[in-house]
Amino acid sequence: MTQYGLRLYVAGHTPNSIRAISNLRRVLEAEFKDSYTLQIIDVLKDPLVAETDRILATPTLIRLTPLPNRRVIGDLSDRLKVIAGLELSGA
Repeated sequence: MTQYGLRLYVAGHTPNSIRAISNLRRVLEAEFKDSYTLQIIDVLKDPLVAETDRILATPTLIRLTPLPNRRVIGDLSDRLKVIAGLELSGA
C-alpha cells in the first residue's frame, strides 16, 4: 500500500481555508484511511515555508511523497479532481 505525504497550505481561518480542510479530510478518510500523513501550514503564521515551496495561492495541496510532487489549488471540493490531480490511487 502506498503511503502519501501531503501538505496543505491555507491562509488563516477563512471560510475557503476551513472548507478546503474539511473537504480534504473527507476525501482522505473515505479513500485512503491510514495511508497518508497530512501537514497543514498556515501561510500567515509560517510564510517562509510557503515561500520555500513557492506557494502563490491558497488553498494549495501538495503531494510530497511519493515523488514526483503534484499540486492541486482550490477548495478541494471536487473529490475526483483531487485524486486525479495528485495522482492518488485508492487504498
